[in-house]
Amino acid sequence: MPTQTQEFLRTHPRGVGGDAELVSSAIERLAACAQACTACADACLGERDAADLVPCVRINQDCADVCEAALHVLSRRTAVDPLLQRGLLSVCAEYCRACAEECRRHADRHEHCALCADTCMLCEDACTRLMARIG
Repeated sequence: MPTQTQEFLRTHPRGVGGDAELVSSAIERLAACAQACTACADACLGERDAADLVPCVRINQDCADVCEAALHVLSRRTAVDPLLQRGLLSVCAEYCRACAEECRRHADRHEHCALCADTCMLCEDACTRLMARIG
């Protein structure tokens, strides 16, 4: 059964071409990463050692914002600028990598950080695969 993202891409009058699966996967991974980073930041704030987790909260919030911006841009299919999309995906992949690295520092003590790191890595991969296709 197609996802909602796939259905919207399929029904767009401008289409997506042969990249529908990559675009849809990237949008869905970006949404999942934004949610994971938001939840992880909030969970970090609830921890006893919250003061030690300030860098994690900060990169979580920044990564969530960058992922949301990227998913919005990728969802707009009219007058697509591949060069700008590629640049945004590159920045997003860098944020996801940095966020995953920061969360891994705390993963042994905070399960939410381990989950967030895994989600960030999946998002980084989806962004990288779409960037390669864009050229």
